[in-house]
Amino acid sequence: MLNQINQRSLFVFILYFTLKTLDRLSEITPPFIHFSQDKNAMPTHYDAPGQRRISRRWLFLLAALLSLYSASTFAVTGEIDLTTSAIGFFAVGIFVLAYALVMAEEKIHMRKSKPVLVAAGIIWSLIGWVYVQNGMSETSEYAFRMTLLEFTELMLFLLVAMTYINAMEERRVFDALRSWMLRKGFNYRTLFWLTGGLAFMLSPIADNLTTALLMCAVITKVAEGDKRFINLACINIVVAANAGGAFSPFGDITTLMVWQAGIIQFQEFFTLFLPSLVNFLIPAVVMSLFIKDQKPASVYEDVQLKRGARRIIGLFLLTILTAVICHTFLHLPPVLGMMTGLGYLQFFGFYLRKSLPRSLERKRERYSRCGDNKKLEQLGSVVPFDVFNRVARAEWDTLLFFYGVVMCVGGLGFMGYLGLLSEALYTNWDATWANIVLGVVSAVVDNIPVMFAVLTMQPEMSHGHWLLITLTAGVGGSLLSIGSAAGVAVMGQARGSYTFMGHLRWAPVIMLGYIASILVHLWLNAESFAVY
Repeated sequence: MLNQINQRSLFVFILYFTLKTLDRLSEITPPFIHFSQDKNAMPTHYDAPGQRRISRRWLFLLAALLSLYSASTFAVTGEIDLTTSAIGFFAVGIFVLAYALVMAEEKIHMRKSKPVLVAAGIIWSLIGWVYVQNGMSETSEYAFRMTLLEFTELMLFLLVAMTYINAMEERRVFDALRSWMLRKGFNYRTLFWLTGGLAFMLSPIADNLTTALLMCAVITKVAEGDKRFINLACINIVVAANAGGAFSPFGDITTLMVWQAGIIQFQEFFTLFLPSLVNFLIPAVVMSLFIKDQKPASVYEDVQLKRGARRIIGLFLLTILTAVICHTFLHLPPVLGMMTGLGYLQFFGFYLRKSLPRSLERKRERYSRCGDNKKLEQLGSVVPFDVFNRVARAEWDTLLFFYGVVMCVGGLGFMGYLGLLSEALYTNWDATWANIVLGVVSAVVDNIPVMFAVLTMQPEMSHGHWLLITLTAGVGGSLLSIGSAAGVAVMGQARGSYTFMGHLRWAPVIMLGYIASILVHLWLNAESFAVY
């Protein structure tokens, strides 16, 4: 039995270092960015000549996981242990290969959804073949359907969120925010601290991904064209958002999982506030020293919100509230509330279209009396609001990418790999070091399966150790740009400015914050390590 555990441990560490090596190799992949001659156009990537990929804002991308992603996706474990079989090793190899292709996206110019879609199909085909051979096809079919159901709810949730964000963008909400910052005359250093501080304070409420994308949208607008500052500001935002989300049940999916498991009570999360604050401040202070004390070169623009912009923001907040009520009080999937919220937007879009002629006539009369010819000309370019145009502009490559990731991880979990890393660490290592290492691992492997594996094993740990794994799993993802949902989404939003390599250069500074936050927790919450 001991030899079997050691073999599994060796395999896990080989897999870990393989993934780490692939990350290192990705450093030599220069971005292939095409810039349109239109200075306002977003940079685009190509899969093939003539094939354009539109990069869209991902606001609230994966924030839906806070309410939607239940543990059942990873809880489905097969009756046949495939972790030491040739089939299992082959499946892991397929996943590593797909991961490598995703990492090389900017070099090979292939969208990231393609390799994980194929990998998911191969992994589940292997599972299906094994279970058919053993006369247990119903078991694998049930596991697949459960995993697919989780993704379907996730996709619909995200689709509604993306639709609302695209609607707010079309109504010029983000342009107005950029204009406000320019009017205030903030310099780069003030913008750096303002966006980072807001990310840290808002992420415990709005979750880390939502906050990171909102602040990134502001930075890319205000400092448009200044790639060096955008890269530093985005790193700061990602670190701040992940740190802020670590001391709240609503800040990250991992904290929500721990809270729902009843291991840590709601108020106990706030004991992680100071460690999280240290995790944010140390790299922020160092990076701020490398920011020039100058103002953005952007030209001031008087931005007027389009008709209905504020009401769409209100409807979005009402949609989130509806989803929370469905989940908390009615014990129904939150996607029900989100889809109901899509109905809110559709009704409001219908109202905007029907009332558009009257609105234009009133404005035309008002501008004619004032003699404002410029605004009269702008009225001629008004396009009616269309909800389905907003749906069509969702980031479908991202949705398909996360389908592949969810199905791959679900398949490997069904084979028995999700508990393997936790078993190896907690069997042979001290709980403190195990939790610290798992935080680093979560920068390579998604922190959701890592945390679920720990919760599934229920190792004998003190209360302080449970707080420690909550902290490290939350902030460890900041070590790499791909280590958290916030980092991945910001890379898509600030494509070409915030990159994997750009983030990696500051990894040692971020690691200092990671280590310091752990030391602060060990000192500040020392008494909790005696509580079991």
